[in-house]
Amino acid sequence: MKDPSMGPQNCVTRVELSVCCGNLLDRDVASKSDPFLVLFHEVDSNWVEIGRTETAVNNLNPVFGVKFKVDYHFEEVQKFKFALFDEDKCSSQLYEHDFLGEYICTLGVIVSNKKLHRSLTLANGKPAGKGTITITALELSDNRVITLTLYGRKLDKKDFFGKSDPYLEFHKQGDDGKWMLVHRTEVSWLGSCCNFSLSVPFHQVEFECINPKKQKKKKSYKNSGIIILKSCKVNQDTQRLIDIHYVGIDFTASNGNPREPFSLHYINPLGSNEYLSAILAVGQIIQDYDTDKMFPALGFGAQLPPDWKVSHEFAINFDPTNPFCQGVEGIAQAYSACLPHIRFYGPTNFSPIITHVARFATQALQQETAAQYFTLLIITDGVISDMDETRHAIVQAAKLPMSIIIIGVGNADFAAMEFLDGDSSVLRSYTGEEAVRDIVQFVPFRDFRNAPKETLAKSVLAELPQQVTQYFKQRNLSPSNTALE
Repeated sequence: MKDPSMGPQNCVTRVELSVCCGNLLDRDVASKSDPFLVLFHEVDSNWVEIGRTETAVNNLNPVFGVKFKVDYHFEEVQKFKFALFDEDKCSSQLYEHDFLGEYICTLGVIVSNKKLHRSLTLANGKPAGKGTITITALELSDNRVITLTLYGRKLDKKDFFGKSDPYLEFHKQGDDGKWMLVHRTEVSWLGSCCNFSLSVPFHQVEFECINPKKQKKKKSYKNSGIIILKSCKVNQDTQRLIDIHYVGIDFTASNGNPREPFSLHYINPLGSNEYLSAILAVGQIIQDYDTDKMFPALGFGAQLPPDWKVSHEFAINFDPTNPFCQGVEGIAQAYSACLPHIRFYGPTNFSPIITHVARFATQALQQETAAQYFTLLIITDGVISDMDETRHAIVQAAKLPMSIIIIGVGNADFAAMEFLDGDSSVLRSYTGEEAVRDIVQFVPFRDFRNAPKETLAKSVLAELPQQVTQYFKQRNLSPSNTALE
């Protein structure tokens, strides 16, 4: 029986999106464009506005201070549109402003890349000049919020007829060594609350505000004012979830001779087959939620050179020390390259590859630095020879941070796969032991072969968020990120 409270709505992580642009179109005559950005989310084929940035006056290379905080749902394909406009009037109606370009993608792509740099396009699909957009995603899953109270004293006067209108910016250094704007206070700031990393003592601290240009010109220069940190409060961190995705491919003889057109592994003149179609379609879904896009890809049920012994857990790139493939394209390339070098055989045993991944999931339990969760994607024609051993392996794996997604290809009877799914009844081992939770999701690829990616994604990911959440709930753990990276 599934716990109704363990729905996929619990598998959400908060994401903060930062945006900067370069080389925007200049729509003004006497000055440069005054760009602002509008973020839209697709809902029922309609674009719904989420929010807007501030306007960057006379700036073709804006770094927007306004951040967008959005909920990232693992089980959904969330399509976003970033649209830029040149502010011409004091109006909230977008048609009153000149369009500068846009970029459309899924939130999963942004989160998995962490920093995405792309060209802007116009409504007709043509390039928006040399305009570019850079979107940076920061997962707020660790919930570390530092609340600072800051003041300024004796700041330099910058205005001719009056005092300065100061504001404060916080930047952090990224992996590429570049500084990224984290937070910009309002003008004439008094205090600030923002989300960034800063190591300071928990008492009042004063920092000198240094102007490098003045420092070079004047030997007597001391500072341009003082920044006072009056208070700093930090909440506690929580454990972070890291997901690792394995791919298992069925190379048994039940799939047919790969050199014959009737085989599910036969690569037709168009360069495709049922397995490749499934790898690309499902792999693209999983890939969106994996940070490094490195997938251990294993095969089972084939005889391997040079001794032609049958193997049920071999690296399809023939490198057992490094079975990782770069992205879904890497999996497809390794799959196509290995076909001519193996002999399809049998039996069709699932348990070895399940046990293989379970070994790594067991090791992960001993690590204290991060919570790890393993997903095994099996692509198969549905024939299985070791049902008892597979049932036992799944029951044991249900105790571990692990889930299994089975994609059935071809037109065979998938009754055995549906049985393993465990939706209609609790799966039991041959010893009589019941699975502590349902960890298997079966999807017949033939039902979704021509369906939109969003429809296939909902079916493939339908139970995974619930399975992840249920595992950590049963173990009384609270990883802050319960969505795959």
